[in-house]
Amino acid sequence: MELAIYNIKGKETPKKVNLDDLVFAIEPNDHAIYLDVKQFLANQRQGTHSSKEKSTISGSTKKLHKQKGTGGSRKGSIKSPLFRGGARVFGPQPRDYGFKLNKKLKKLARKSALSYKVKDNNLTILEDFNFENPKTKNFSELLKNFQFTGKKTLLVMSKTEENVVLSARNLKRVKVVNAADLNTYEILDATQLILTESSIKEIEKIHQN
Repeated sequence: MELAIYNIKGKETPKKVNLDDLVFAIEPNDHAIYLDVKQFLANQRQGTHSSKEKSTISGSTKKLHKQKGTGGSRKGSIKSPLFRGGARVFGPQPRDYGFKLNKKLKKLARKSALSYKVKDNNLTILEDFNFENPKTKNFSELLKNFQFTGKKTLLVMSKTEENVVLSARNLKRVKVVNAADLNTYEILDATQLILTESSIKEIEKIHQN
């Protein structure tokens, strides 16, 4: 698949890039995407929720009244869940929500997400660039040139260009990542995906079968 390469002014250059169909034009696997996104979101959860059970709550363990003969219910102590301020039954406890997925499935999910972007014409190829100075105005002008202002935009570079990262960090709906850190959730969450020319080789290298 051949696509045009643009410069930061939004103009098409004479250069073209051939995308690997095994990475950018596969039949998307929705279930692989679902699992990878589910894992990503699960890993974001802190899992620090906690509630007090009978062993951790403060209070007397003395039996309130004899077991039989009162006509009332059986209560062990003031810490019983039956009372206000008592313990909680089967309440949430700290836990890790993360789970494992094999590498092949995660690669399949990322390739599926990339293929969706190509299919929906939401992928733009940008020639390699860097800003002389870190200014938000520079990145804002880049977005304006492509009519991406206000849209969720993900820029993928082959390596960290500090001036580009600093120029984008104050823009709420913009994110800059390295090709090695690309994940399925961020690809799908972005309305527009921008790949620099050199990042394509990195992506294709990572996702080779």
